[in-house]
Amino acid sequence: MTLDQALAFAVVIGMMALFIWGRLRYDVVALLSLLAAIATGIVPPDKAFSGFSDDIVIIVASALIVSAAVGRSGVIERVVRMLGPYLTTVYRQIAALVGAVTALSGFVKNIGALAMLMPVAFQVARRTGTSPSSLLMPMSFGALLGGTVTLIGTSPNIIVSRSREQIVGEPFHMFDFAPVGASLAVLGFVFLLFGWRLLPKDRKGTVSMDAAFNLSGYTTEVTVPEDSPAADITVKALEDLGEGEIEVIAMVRDTKRRFDPAGNTVIKASDVVILRGEPQALERIVALEKLTLIQDEEHRETDTPADAIGIMEAVITPDSQLIGSSVGQLKLPERHGLTLLAVSRTGRRIANRLRTVKLRAGDVVVLQGDLSDMPETLGELHLLPLAERDLRIGRQGSLIPVAVLIAAMVLVALHLVPVATAFFGAAVILLLARSLSLREAYDVVEWPILVMLGALIPVSDALRTTGGTDLIAAWLSETASSLPVYGALLLLMAAAMAVTPFLNNAATVLVMAPIAATFAANLGYSPDPFLMGVAIGAACDFLTPIGHQCNTLVLGPGGYRFGDYWRLGLPLSVLVLLAGTPLILYFWPV
Repeated sequence: MTLDQALAFAVVIGMMALFIWGRLRYDVVALLSLLAAIATGIVPPDKAFSGFSDDIVIIVASALIVSAAVGRSGVIERVVRMLGPYLTTVYRQIAALVGAVTALSGFVKNIGALAMLMPVAFQVARRTGTSPSSLLMPMSFGALLGGTVTLIGTSPNIIVSRSREQIVGEPFHMFDFAPVGASLAVLGFVFLLFGWRLLPKDRKGTVSMDAAFNLSGYTTEVTVPEDSPAADITVKALEDLGEGEIEVIAMVRDTKRRFDPAGNTVIKASDVVILRGEPQALERIVALEKLTLIQDEEHRETDTPADAIGIMEAVITPDSQLIGSSVGQLKLPERHGLTLLAVSRTGRRIANRLRTVKLRAGDVVVLQGDLSDMPETLGELHLLPLAERDLRIGRQGSLIPVAVLIAAMVLVALHLVPVATAFFGAAVILLLARSLSLREAYDVVEWPILVMLGALIPVSDALRTTGGTDLIAAWLSETASSLPVYGALLLLMAAAMAVTPFLNNAATVLVMAPIAATFAANLGYSPDPFLMGVAIGAACDFLTPIGHQCNTLVLGPGGYRFGDYWRLGLPLSVLVLLAGTPLILYFWPV
């Protein structure tokens, strides 16, 4: 072992120790590892920051933006909600939700697919009385399995593709992962359909923000455009579309006549409808039915960029100057640059039009305005901002993100443009189309992950350039020399699966992919099945809540404990190992 190899091993072992210790965030650990590699001389200064310009960073960031835009389009939610009336049993709920998130994860980042469908799972659970803990972990595992189907579904696939390009001169293509990934996804789906019973039944998730504030529901008013699906349907039908979470309080027709509608009252175009419900329910019905929020008629055009406009909730304090005045009298847009979108009042149902509602101390209001000025303006008005929530009341759904995603996938599948170029272009087009604001785009990008990738790429390359991967591969070759190829591949997959909870999946692949390629070469095998084994093993972390963001995302809402993941994850991990090994060898012979 040379000095450079010893230093490379020391840096990697120190990095793994810090990951396991867990006191420092993974991006900080990656930066420290890069700094140590530069200081010891195993990474040349002129190569130290090459990782940040790598295609991996561009692909991951762009895929996150495209995933968020698709999620905000409302298309996926609309499709799943059409199945709502049929999801009366846990088996049907698992089949629909896990099936949807698994299929979707092949085409958008799996963490994005899970985030899109979690609100739907909570709606289904609340309506049917199912415990969310029975749904969320199976959905997380389904998202992990679905991510193995295509190149962009999960970071390990992207990194392994890069490694293959360095080794054989050609990367894995978009659907090269599909034969193995889709087969495992189907097997995993069947297991989860029955295996959810292994989960404890007494878990309760964290209290939602709505419950913490004990809001009794917001009142808002909307108009019905000519092209709205809500035109010419009954009031009861509209309330049914809201799945019992919205209520039509009153209607105004011909601009003057206000009345309390019956359930069989037909809604007509140009009607003003006063709705009551929780913010998320109002957001859904406004977007899905293409309704238009009524804003103050005196609202003036503003030069504020669209990206700077946002929504905040605030409580009216007892010394606020808004108390006793109606929304129309206050002229909030003209005087303060704010538009009132909805009002919540505990203990009383608001049935009047918003412009005539006289505000009281304790009312919770939803205000829209320039986010940079709103804190100061709220202070002047003696309004107390509530903890931030993701509110998008009034945003219309759109098919543009889905169309752009499909176009990007087709371009990549036909090998017309590289993956990085296709998804970078898709992200830019969606920003230009305002499917996502710049502020939202910066929010959805997981910057710690990008920093970690950019920092660890030179470190993993140092392990290869110093010959460290050759040493590890030689040790593995001696161990596996008496094993058949099935056993050697199973050993590598199990190692990747075991290391992932401590390094996280991206770091695992960065370290193990070069080792797998050298290991295969020493045994006289093609590198492809071993690279595929590393990708599958690293992507399928079912044992802990910390190895992948999907598992972390459902930890609190599902009320899970650390050990709960083993109950469902261990048999699923064994299934992936036992089924994945022959599948890889069949589709990628040695």
